[in-house]
Amino acid sequence: MLANSRRKQVRLVLLAAPGSFIILLFFVLPLVVVSAEAFTTSGAFMRVFSDSLFWRGLWGTIVLSLTAASLSLLAGFGVSYQLARMSEARRTALMFFISLPLTFSGLIVAYGFILAFGRAGFVTLVLEHFGLVDAAHFAGFIYSPTGLAFAYCYYLIPRVVLVLLPVLLNFEHQQILAAQSLGAGRLRAMWDVLIPATLPSAVVAFCLVAAVAFGAYGTALALVGTQVNILPLLLYSKVSDVGSDFPAAAALSVVLLAGCTLIMAVGEMYATRRTERHR
Repeated sequence: MLANSRRKQVRLVLLAAPGSFIILLFFVLPLVVVSAEAFTTSGAFMRVFSDSLFWRGLWGTIVLSLTAASLSLLAGFGVSYQLARMSEARRTALMFFISLPLTFSGLIVAYGFILAFGRAGFVTLVLEHFGLVDAAHFAGFIYSPTGLAFAYCYYLIPRVVLVLLPVLLNFEHQQILAAQSLGAGRLRAMWDVLIPATLPSAVVAFCLVAAVAFGAYGTALALVGTQVNILPLLLYSKVSDVGSDFPAAAALSVVLLAGCTLIMAVGEMYATRRTERHR
């Protein structure tokens, strides 16, 4: 028995070794180097916190991430609810297309939105052809903070669906019918029965996509360049050809990491407490 247990442990270690090596090489090591650069250089954090661009960028990042996360949660919840009521075959086929945006990089997503909603984009030209919009004015939308939040939703909604769909699949919809039989309207029944049951997962999904939007830069860089002041683009400006303050860039990286970690921690703590309360 002892020999078999040791062999199983050896197999588990060997199976985990490649993944552990990748995590150490591409996550832990860069994180240690960046943190060391930020904390060992005198005044790195002070230069970041004393810069007015940082505080405006922090506020812009918070607003952008909360807006994109809210829109994605609303849309993702509706999509998940409809998918949960479909047959397994239809749901599997639709999930293939819904998950497709997760395979694209942020730059590809940005260029796709430019081709669709830019000045010569397909959607813009169609709407202009029917006299519904002015092309120049409408195209400016996609290059604005609002348009950036709209573009973020393209790959944030699938993440919400992947989190909420298992919960809605396991939800007993007969509870809503029971509430309706007792006199509650459909919307009231869903508010009193469905929402509380899915709230922990919804908060986790919200925090997940908010953290992704908080640290994303590829889509923002391609769509708005440095015209919109958010922390990922401020970090990019510090490490690009025009930037030379690498300790401050390292400090800003630590701030971004701390922000994303805090957002995720809030979601996990809420879900854990909510689950323990209902045991």
